[in-house]
Amino acid sequence: MTAKRQTRGKLSRNEALAWLDRRLNYERVPPVHGSFALARMRRLLTAVGSPHEEVPVVHVAGTKGKGSTVAMIAGILGAAGHRVGRYLSPHVHAIEERISVDGKPIDAEALTAAFARVIPVVEHFDRAAARRGTRGPSWFEVLTAVAFLHFARSKVDIAVLETGLGGRLDATNVSRPVLSVITSISLDHMALLGNTVAKIAAEKAGIIKRGVPVVSGATHPSARRVIRAAAARRRAPLLELGRDFQATVVALAGDDRDALGAAAMRLQLPAMFVGGKSCERTYEIGMPGRHQADNAALAAVAARWLDSLGYSIPERTISAGLRRAMLPARIQVVGRNPLVVVDAAHNVASMEALVATLTAPLAAHRPRVLVFAASADKQIERMLRVATGRFDHVIVTRYATNPRAATVERLQAACRAARLPPAEAAASPAAAVERARRVAGRRGLVCVAGSFFLAAEIGAR
Repeated sequence: MTAKRQTRGKLSRNEALAWLDRRLNYERVPPVHGSFALARMRRLLTAVGSPHEEVPVVHVAGTKGKGSTVAMIAGILGAAGHRVGRYLSPHVHAIEERISVDGKPIDAEALTAAFARVIPVVEHFDRAAARRGTRGPSWFEVLTAVAFLHFARSKVDIAVLETGLGGRLDATNVSRPVLSVITSISLDHMALLGNTVAKIAAEKAGIIKRGVPVVSGATHPSARRVIRAAAARRRAPLLELGRDFQATVVALAGDDRDALGAAAMRLQLPAMFVGGKSCERTYEIGMPGRHQADNAALAAVAARWLDSLGYSIPERTISAGLRRAMLPARIQVVGRNPLVVVDAAHNVASMEALVATLTAPLAAHRPRVLVFAASADKQIERMLRVATGRFDHVIVTRYATNPRAATVERLQAACRAARLPPAEAAASPAAAVERARRVAGRRGLVCVAGSFFLAAEIGAR
């Protein structure tokens, strides 16, 4: 399909996505050093009318909690009456989940209209790149341009963007933020971002802009040092979780055996927002898991900073936004009898948060079955070690939607290394969950974890 052909008739959603899926996609092919270049993204956006210059942004980077924090901030802004765009990755069910305005995913008409604007430009870039022996825009760069176009055309008041990978060279880093947020930082994507927390933090801190305020949830000492230094160099005001504000879990989600973690968070607010006096607020959190208290704290502090920057955000809307914010495949209960929980945990820190959240259900249910699949470039053995002693049965599988998936043989070997029960292999995620339900019976528990791609293939809703 060429741009010339597309101009003769109306582009369909399927045609647009088929064209997109022929682009180089680093969610499917592991990137290498030199894969990313902001200059290419800037040229693309300039060629389609510079929509990124029309949209104020809250930019969110980090290893864990980015998507949840984006959802919470966007939810708060929406509850306060602002027209808000939201850009997330990856999606679980459909690509439209990634791009939304006022909580509504982009529809087919708007999606194809944005692609119709982008495709001819990209194909022109492709031809020029071929002559130079380089390449044109990637899958994620194209979709980011589509998102900016949609937000500009929708005349959003502000957009909340999640970085795709890293931060410094991520396609979203051409945005014009009014506020930057960095969530927790741990080891992930080490082949590209670096093999230490400090190196990874430096990539995430690349979203910090001169003079633009920063809210940080990084608590690892190395990460904090890096972020503080980056903020100081760029004269960016910085508020840190654990130093300037504190978050404490004060209640659990019910008192039965299926309680899934934090239902309320007490936040000690930064003095700059409360006249220099000590002040606390308690907020309900819609997403389960104690780790969501930290994400909610970042979102609440971000909201108060946005309020001080002129985005009116009454206190009641912070509560409403945190209570209503939800995303699929984040410690999500998708079945009862047996209890079935799906989580997109795809690194060690996320697995730790998942297991901690499931403490009560794991103690109350027997048998307990882990369904696991992961990408081959992840720390699979370390991820599975977190689950040691927690499950009676393990079923491993391989998702078909991404060629980066680890083989079942690799996963079985990792289970042995982690001293988990001998892992049974299933031909597909659907078969793995069906088998897990039978093994668990009505009184058991099934936990599905390891990847967004696994969650997508079992149809978590």
